[in-house]
Amino acid sequence: MRSKELYPAIFSRHAEAYERRLEQIMERGEARGRQRAIDLLEARPGMHVLDLACGPGNLTARLAPLVMPGGEVVGIDLAPGMIERARHRGIAGARFEVMDIEQLAFPDESFDAAVCGHGLQFAPDLARALRETRRVLRPGRPLVATVPLGARNTDVWEHLEKAAARWLPPAPPRPSDSEQTQKTVLDAQAFRSAARSAGFGSARVEVVDEHARWASAEQLVDLATSWWDFAARLEGVGEAQRENFKRDAIETLRRRHPGAIETAAGNHVLYAVA
Repeated sequence: MRSKELYPAIFSRHAEAYERRLEQIMERGEARGRQRAIDLLEARPGMHVLDLACGPGNLTARLAPLVMPGGEVVGIDLAPGMIERARHRGIAGARFEVMDIEQLAFPDESFDAAVCGHGLQFAPDLARALRETRRVLRPGRPLVATVPLGARNTDVWEHLEKAAARWLPPAPPRPSDSEQTQKTVLDAQAFRSAARSAGFGSARVEVVDEHARWASAEQLVDLATSWWDFAARLEGVGEAQRENFKRDAIETLRRRHPGAIETAAGNHVLYAVA
């Protein structure tokens, strides 16, 4: 299955759970990669900002008040369910459209800034997505994009994966058409070079670490099911099997991590100027 068939469908079906998990992390100040993107963007009244792969509008909701009055944030995503969820939030100063980041339906030099929170890694043609973003940005204006580098304390995720393997079918294979993109965004130099090759005049990549604190094993397992790979594995599984997985995962994590659980991860944050 190709990226544009797999990911939009899964994210559409689990948009509400995705929003809930990310909102909790952002409200606690733990999504430091995304917060760094907001800070670097320096949004101010009157600006028109493009939120690429906006999902249910978690970043949009924080940027829209900053560009008011007179500005607007336009959020786009290829997952209709994410756009429906974002529109449902009724964010003042924002509008949302189903759109492919590789094929932007906007005129040249339409925006003062662009942001992308954990979305570029899913683009099969990263070069095209970056070129399209460069095309719709006014000269001298920035793109700020974050991509995840993965978990640092892997034992938590290893135990979760072992419980999943006991009760759930395997995760769907990652589409091969986005393999090169994954390699590029995980390599800071390659990521920076991709932005320069797309026409950006300057580009740099920062590494931003973040730590999340989960109140309990129950909370972590409940929210982890909104990640695309676990969500895909739970689809089509009977209720009894779902509960067995959750119970197993909670008990396993609780034995090794009684009480609150802390996880660590990293981000690449690209800052590129058109």
